[in-house]
Amino acid sequence: MNYFLAVDIGTTSVKAIAFDEKGMIINNRSIGYKMQHPQPAYSEQHVTQIFDAVILSINQITEALLPANPRFVSFSSMMHSLIAVDKKGEPLTNCIIWADNRAASIAAGVRSTAEGQRFYHATGVPIHAMSPFCKLLWMKEHEPQVFQNAYKFIGIKEYIFLKLFDVYVVDTGIASATGLLNRSSLQWDTAVLEMLNLPEEKLSAIVAVESIFYYEQKSSSSPLLNLPDKTPFVIGGSDGALANLGAGSTANNSVSATIGTSAAIRVLSNKPVTEEDMSVFCYHAIDDLYIIGGASNNGAIVLQWLRESLLQTSESYAELFSLAESVSAGSNDLFLIPYILGERAPVWNSEARGIYFGLTINHTKAHLVRAAMEGVIYNLYSIGKNLEKRNSMKEIYAAGGFAQSTLWLQILADVFNFKILVSGSSESSALGAVMVGIKALHLPNDIKPVIVSEHIPNTANHEIYQKGFQKFKRIYALMKSEFGSG
Repeated sequence: MNYFLAVDIGTTSVKAIAFDEKGMIINNRSIGYKMQHPQPAYSEQHVTQIFDAVILSINQITEALLPANPRFVSFSSMMHSLIAVDKKGEPLTNCIIWADNRAASIAAGVRSTAEGQRFYHATGVPIHAMSPFCKLLWMKEHEPQVFQNAYKFIGIKEYIFLKLFDVYVVDTGIASATGLLNRSSLQWDTAVLEMLNLPEEKLSAIVAVESIFYYEQKSSSSPLLNLPDKTPFVIGGSDGALANLGAGSTANNSVSATIGTSAAIRVLSNKPVTEEDMSVFCYHAIDDLYIIGGASNNGAIVLQWLRESLLQTSESYAELFSLAESVSAGSNDLFLIPYILGERAPVWNSEARGIYFGLTINHTKAHLVRAAMEGVIYNLYSIGKNLEKRNSMKEIYAAGGFAQSTLWLQILADVFNFKILVSGSSESSALGAVMVGIKALHLPNDIKPVIVSEHIPNTANHEIYQKGFQKFKRIYALMKSEFGSG
């Protein structure tokens, strides 16, 4: 039996997923870990926990599928992470992730300057606390010893490849999301590094997403991975770009929406695009393609917070979604502004906060859940409106964990008033990593993402949501001046 192994490094877990030659999942493992918040605005993870999760998930899959071995292992990873390491490659910091807002005030100061505008248009990364560029500015000011003493600044996938192959390498997809890479040359941007006073030697070597490394056991007596020597490892790309590939959203200007812990809506384009108001990102994907869109901090994490912290219920998400189905569109005029982790697109406000608005004595748990689901989609719709300025949108490919919820998909269709197409693979980023691996190794490719369901918008619900969306925007506009520490 031949199979391909994808490793998807996410915010809440590492997933190792084995696909057959047709792109069907034949086995999978998920190893979870938590986000740490040691101080207000901080969002970090333990580097070694993520590395251990990668190793354990790979070994669990390979052991389960013996005597077969994978043709290759290919990677997908979350973007915007930052780790300072010493000369031995040991972490000097935790993994500072995309949700971290400690650099919010620094980002706000740079964003409004002409230099900030130049850096955005050069790199395609909006000036925001999410980006390693802003995290490094913060570290330079607030932790100067760490900044000066660090041997390298890397992301989580770079750390994995360092431990496995003793090399500092970063693929163009991940590098493009740092705010340090020039999107035209796909090299580190000299002007950005000069502002940081950061030598290029403190960053990894840039490689293509199809780059291959061959695994060799470092110790025959206690092997790290249960894999044969010379197993190809493909570095892969970013989870966002690979989600478009794996969902089948591969045509120029094809639109994909994903909701995992965070959420995003993106188009693949052969023309890099930036906007004067920094309303969209533009990251390299693969070959001559870029992903253009906006990412929200607040996807399924909002439902997790609601379930665990507010409702404090043992009910499953499926049970909560079933409850929400009993409520009509618009949640009886209840709204959730879902910015519990601050927000990236479309408001680019790290100080933004979550708001339940319109509560009455008649609202129930079901209303709270549905309003949360609708709030996440309203925010995606705001991002989509920015993309519509340059792209003709007619349908949306859905990917990520939310694609398993019929209700959430229908809300997406009704808010956007577009047909929603759902791929047969629930793990689109992992499948995209496999597709990159097949391309890298020049293997025959029989993988064609299959659309297994469609969701047609309900005209009456769309009219309700159009009015609701305008109110959603007004609530945020009225309240945004109250956010922050003032």
